[in-house]
Amino acid sequence: MTSTSPAVRRDPPSGIGAGPGADRDPGAPPPSRASPAVARVLLSGDTAGDFLRDHGAAALLAAEALVRAPGPTTGPAADDLEGRLDGVDLKVPLGSTEAALEEAVALYLDDAVYFHHPRYAAHLNCPVAVPAVAAEAWVSSINSSMDTWDQSAGATFIERRLVDWAASLAGLGAGADGIFGSGGTQSNLQALLMARNRAVAALPGPLPERLGGLRVYASQESHFSIVRSASQLGLGEEAVVGIPVDGDHRMDPVALERAIARDLAQGLRPLAVVATAGTTDFGAIDPLAASAGAARAAGAWFHVDAAYGCGLLASPTRRHLLDGIELADSVTVDFHKSFFQPIGSSALLVRDGARFAHITHHADYLNPGRDPASPNQVDKSLQTTRRFDALKLWVTLRSVGHEALGAMFDTTLDLAADAGRQVAACPGLALAAPVHLGMVVFRYEPELDPGPWARGEAPGPAAVDELNDAIRGALYRSGEAMVAATTVAGRRHLKLTLLNPRTTSADVAGILAGIVRHGRALTPAEVTA
Repeated sequence: MTSTSPAVRRDPPSGIGAGPGADRDPGAPPPSRASPAVARVLLSGDTAGDFLRDHGAAALLAAEALVRAPGPTTGPAADDLEGRLDGVDLKVPLGSTEAALEEAVALYLDDAVYFHHPRYAAHLNCPVAVPAVAAEAWVSSINSSMDTWDQSAGATFIERRLVDWAASLAGLGAGADGIFGSGGTQSNLQALLMARNRAVAALPGPLPERLGGLRVYASQESHFSIVRSASQLGLGEEAVVGIPVDGDHRMDPVALERAIARDLAQGLRPLAVVATAGTTDFGAIDPLAASAGAARAAGAWFHVDAAYGCGLLASPTRRHLLDGIELADSVTVDFHKSFFQPIGSSALLVRDGARFAHITHHADYLNPGRDPASPNQVDKSLQTTRRFDALKLWVTLRSVGHEALGAMFDTTLDLAADAGRQVAACPGLALAAPVHLGMVVFRYEPELDPGPWARGEAPGPAAVDELNDAIRGALYRSGEAMVAATTVAGRRHLKLTLLNPRTTSADVAGILAGIVRHGRALTPAEVTA
């Protein structure tokens, strides 16, 4: 079959780079009468050549920085970086994009944290797909705003198709809908806002009076945004009931049912049950089906925070780990975590799209609501002006397909399992919990590793806490690797967060060797200084 699609233009169109007005179409509007300075700064057909030149220069500088980065960080101190910025006089421009970019290399690129590096293993930051980065050039240059149809046109339908695709992967059904947003924190807030408004819609009186006694149930290891959302929604942090976890750091379904029953007996109202699919510290997946059953029995909204674990939706081998997600009323997914997209690329998926009516507002100057068929995305969003962040995911999927992304995510999980075995076999390191997804939590214990600590008096738990934090700091300052830290049962631990398919078992071994090396080199005086 012969394609009727237009060929992709690979050479600059006539006139680009030849200066304003060159080879202008006689039927085109006359050039702007703005001052020369304005005409030179603003992106338009007249300055397309400038855009191509400056964008290319910026891309080249970024590429050079990626190539020359010897590690994930240079280990800069905050005071040093702040001091450099203090010397910049923002009232005096440098006069050209080239000069400004060169300055920004020294202020930003030279000491940036590079998530693409195979020895970056700190937070939930992923390396990004090349097609997504290419699409970002369109997102910024065309600058569509996703609030109303007449500001975004085809972008509206690209976003809607992606929502349908993601909801289908989650098994939410034909009535599902969703909206892209800034990240998991916003999606969790919006889900609980919709749950709150649904729960109090039929009650009389002012809203503050209707909020009393509402309760949200979440694992004690759920994301902090759940508690913060409750505060922002006027419920108060005390409205979140922390449910104990089992030995695998998963929410205990029996404890959940007991907590709900206890609150009902006291006249309190279950608002929502939040299950986490991939906790920040341990990658644990709460029992989704059992959590859904408890929520349904109590008449509560069931939300799944799959900001990290959403990558399993595309996994060729581990999709079953999310069984039960199809029972959710809403699901948070962060494509900028496990789908290898640039920040931000996140979405809230809702089983029943009609539920968005609980947050919809109409403004005569924006979305008056007179035409119910008008596809205005602002009707479903907490944001008004909003970037076309769906495009990068669309271009990535159309380039490589979601199965390839799922296989890449699987690679990181295989690596984490291997890393857990390496930790368990390494003298001086003690694994804190079984490895579930991509997180490996452990602690350097000097009593398990002959060294300067073992030759003296055995350090107490508090001293070992300080030692682990000091190891992390020393590793960062060396620039050889980056790891995270957390507290488990009151004690400080180190954490590998593995989200890079290019990281190898040898890279992990190098990180662990560095941790042990720094642990042996640090003296008690250096740790407590």
